[in-house]
Amino acid sequence: MTRKQKRLAVIGGALAFLAVATTLTLFALGQKASYFYTPADVAEKGVAAGERIRLGGLVATGSIARGEGTDVSFAVTDQIETVTVSYAGILPDLFREEQGVIAEGTFDASGRFVADTVLARHDENYMPREVADSMKARGIWQDEE
Repeated sequence: MTRKQKRLAVIGGALAFLAVATTLTLFALGQKASYFYTPADVAEKGVAAGERIRLGGLVATGSIARGEGTDVSFAVTDQIETVTVSYAGILPDLFREEQGVIAEGTFDASGRFVADTVLARHDENYMPREVADSMKARGIWQDEE
């Protein structure tokens, strides 16, 4: 082999490796590239029990119910649909009604969302980007600029 042929073989091998890596990555992600859902997305698409997702929206007014210890139940809404969330743990200091929230977890067999992480807004003007984009796309939420 000449130097030119060796160089072309190395470049071709590198391109083939990148193509295989890209294909495997896209295959692994599948439809999970965007695993963030609003309550309307959950109702529309349906989510299998045990499938880990991020659920985002606003904490519904009057929905926070504290149980024994650190157990708490609340509803997440996007003004179209509402999903009941149960969480066992300490909520963020800024967690309250009518504020943006993202809960990470899974649906149980009864259809209740069981969160293992709850993230709340960070100041009075903050809305998680995914929540704001989804709600803007539906015409529910608008910037106050």
